[in-house]
Amino acid sequence: MRVNKYYIITALLVLMLTFMGSAQRSDDFFLIKKNFTLFTEVIQEVSNRYVDEINPEKLIRHGIVSMLEMLDPYTVLIDESDNQDFEIITTGRYAGVGIEVGARNGRLVVIAPMEGYSAFQKGVRAGDIILSVDGISVSGITLEDLNSLIRGEAGTLLILTIERAGFEQPIEFELIRENVQIKNITYYGYVDEARSVGIVALSHFGQNASVELRNAIQDLSTQGSLENLILDLRNNPGGLLEEAVKIVDKFVGPGIQVVKTQGRSFDASFTSSTSEPALFNGGLIILQNNGSASSSEIVSGALQDLDRALIMGSRSFGKGLVQIVRPLSYSNSLKITTSRYYIPSGRSIQSAIYTHQEAGHSMQIPDSLRNAFKTQNGRIVYDGVGIDPDIKVEEPAQKLVEIALLQNSAYFFYANEYRSQNATFMAESVDDQLLNDFFDYLDRTNFNYVTRAERHLTSLQNQLNEDGVPLEDSVFENLNAAVKNQKSLELWNASDVIRKELYLELIARYSGQIGRFQAAIKSDSVIIKATELFQDPGQIANVLGE
Repeated sequence: MRVNKYYIITALLVLMLTFMGSAQRSDDFFLIKKNFTLFTEVIQEVSNRYVDEINPEKLIRHGIVSMLEMLDPYTVLIDESDNQDFEIITTGRYAGVGIEVGARNGRLVVIAPMEGYSAFQKGVRAGDIILSVDGISVSGITLEDLNSLIRGEAGTLLILTIERAGFEQPIEFELIRENVQIKNITYYGYVDEARSVGIVALSHFGQNASVELRNAIQDLSTQGSLENLILDLRNNPGGLLEEAVKIVDKFVGPGIQVVKTQGRSFDASFTSSTSEPALFNGGLIILQNNGSASSSEIVSGALQDLDRALIMGSRSFGKGLVQIVRPLSYSNSLKITTSRYYIPSGRSIQSAIYTHQEAGHSMQIPDSLRNAFKTQNGRIVYDGVGIDPDIKVEEPAQKLVEIALLQNSAYFFYANEYRSQNATFMAESVDDQLLNDFFDYLDRTNFNYVTRAERHLTSLQNQLNEDGVPLEDSVFENLNAAVKNQKSLELWNASDVIRKELYLELIARYSGQIGRFQAAIKSDSVIIKATELFQDPGQIANVLGE
């Protein structure tokens, strides 16, 4: 029997490649064993002979963390204490009393109680300052430690002691821990009086995010006509990839590829496609900004590639890497990047290249290395930069005084004081009287910040003094007076922004976070622009190349 020579050549090539692969693995195993032996010997010598007593576990953990830092920011060791927080992020469930907590100007405070849970039912308010949990003072502890104190076994008692504006003595609440489900959707409703343009604000992609979206769309459909929808993904950092695919599934038909992942290991490469009939076929605009990442970019990028949605806002973050969590010994886990993902046009949205040469070293992909791809309708899109919006609507840059007011939590604590003195708040906006009252509050609380002019003036004065340059004191007195006068004007110049932020904080005290979002819609320039676009379907069709 004659043997096909091409068969023999192919067989030899396979054998050679197999041998080379085995040889490569053998070399890798040798290098791993060699360096593990060296690492163990170094730790033993340091532990036994170093001049000062050291903590070997801390030293080894630092070595592990430093090793992972050479890879990328997303490959990290999750120790036993962090595993619970990671499970909460992915599952959206924990046992607690239903309060969102945060840090404001050095104090740990209640941002919002969650409706239906113990804290809300017992009367805990947004703005309450937390003093202790079960008699343990929270002074000086971290936000993570506070969350650890609040969480526990469902059904157990928790004593929360708070300080509230308008009350001289602390207030004590007896609360019962229960299973809390974190919602992925922070708000949904209509943005127009005709109730034809709906909005859904999706804050992250935890478990059941797609189910929540389905329920929101169905609920909106019963409340109005729902001809058009705004999906707000601004500042959504992402989450579960499978939830992103299921969300795309709500807007396109079955059998359409949404994302493809490629990695070195066999199980890291796969393709995810839609499987259900579209739930919503109306007009669709997605809002994004630089805080929109990962799964958010899969949704916006896939729907852009399929010409199903118009993307509005600013360029997204640019995270096109996929992580999985691998369990390790002693209740630890490793979150490790295993693949890159590619959206329907074939492009990657990853904006940074990690060199693996030193910790934290990366480079942005230059324009010269970006590749062009085409959407379903033939529009040109590019890889390597995240998702560029179809219509750019940049949010206005913050002024220094605006940043300082937020950093000092001025709105937050003023709203606490106002709420303690006023049972209701019925205003539609912040009038001059309320604005002046807020400015008086800033004076009473010695609100201050350093302007660039003040820094430059101080630096100049110090430099002249060091160089021995004679200058009359009156010169600097006059300059300081001019700078302070300009500084006082900056508050008035920022009054439009201050009125908006103050109003939203006050609304949150009386109507909660839902009320705050409803009020914010009316002044949100991006949402307003999106609503206006729906009134001109021809413009949207033109952008999408239809």
